[in-house]
Amino acid sequence: MVHIRVLSGRKAGTELVTRHFPVRIGRAANATIQLEDAGVWDEHLRIDFKHREGYFATAGAEAPVRVNDEPQQRTLLRNGDTVAVGSVRLQFWLAGVAQRRLGYRETFTWVLVALVCALQVALVYLLIQL
Repeated sequence: MVHIRVLSGRKAGTELVTRHFPVRIGRAANATIQLEDAGVWDEHLRIDFKHREGYFATAGAEAPVRVNDEPQQRTLLRNGDTVAVGSVRLQFWLAGVAQRRLGYRETFTWVLVALVCALQVALVYLLIQL
């Protein structure tokens, strides 16, 4: 999962957390993050995920994109990178992983431990009685 935060422009403060790719950024109606600020093209930027390689930002047809203030056409994104799309700045983060609820498993484990302890006590008691 990735977390994209809009840092400047009309939608400053907007956040997107997604695991569905590609993420399209631009003015187009089908864009995942639709921006209507100065210098933003219809299909300005696309973020793709490639298994075992990472997250890639690809600028649309000569659209100006800067990653960490360096002009880029296609680049590997890293945690914390800032991306300039026209006059808008975005920040790319890997989203935190939510732990699954383990209540039932923990309860089962503790009941099993208690049962094993009780059986050991019973076995020791039986051995002492012999």
